[in-house]
Amino acid sequence: MAFLTEPAPVYGAVETVVPGVRRLVAPNPGPMTYRGTNTWLLDGPDGVTVIDPGPDSAPHVAALVAATDGKVARILLTHTHFDHVGAASALKAATGAPTLAFTRPQRQDFHPDHPLADGDIIADLTALHTPGHASDHLCFAWRDGIIFTGDHVMSWNTSIVSPPDGDMAAYMDGLRRLLARDDTLYLGGHGPPLPEPQALVRAMLGHRMGRESAILATLGAQPKHPAAIVDMLYAGLDAGLKRAAERTVLAHLLKLKAEGRAADHQGGWRLV
Repeated sequence: MAFLTEPAPVYGAVETVVPGVRRLVAPNPGPMTYRGTNTWLLDGPDGVTVIDPGPDSAPHVAALVAATDGKVARILLTHTHFDHVGAASALKAATGAPTLAFTRPQRQDFHPDHPLADGDIIADLTALHTPGHASDHLCFAWRDGIIFTGDHVMSWNTSIVSPPDGDMAAYMDGLRRLLARDDTLYLGGHGPPLPEPQALVRAMLGHRMGRESAILATLGAQPKHPAAIVDMLYAGLDAGLKRAAERTVLAHLLKLKAEGRAADHQGGWRLV
């Protein structure tokens, strides 16, 4: 897959991506977040729509308030993983803006002011429920073929799908849903903008299907633990990423179980 890279940002600096859309990258770089969480600012007649305020970071919140002059109309969440929702309460307190997120948030301690469902329209943005990475994940389709894809599709890497909240079948269905659209620019939760995104989405779906076939090929009559499958399929994997790979393998196995093609037995997995 042809992923994109970008240099480390100047944290707190505002970047204009396309007319009406600006980006600030939160200062939370890491192996799961790349350069940091992207916070998107959409300028509108009633103020700024903030998509994904980012982690609980006072400097990042201060940069958002400065970039918007405090005139935030609403705070949208693609999903409620902490690196996206952590700053929501502080930004709301600083600006008075309401929060909007999927009607059934994954985090039990977060309650949006305005719950959203699939197809809802907010400030020229259409909410698309795309579970898989997270059960409450939303993409937001905007004008001119631009869609804010959160962590469902990112330009820098594939998404982690970790059960029980992560669901591989739902994730793959979400990729197919995006493939059926004709969007021309993805603005994801981490990493640089992704132009002409269909090729990468198609490759991601093919990668998942190939991984599923490879997992099936490792199974037999004797149960195998996901960790053993990772050792067989992820040669040279960094030790720090092994746990994430195990969670993704488990997500594939649970999908295969639901389809009647694999079964769990005594802590391991085998063919049916």
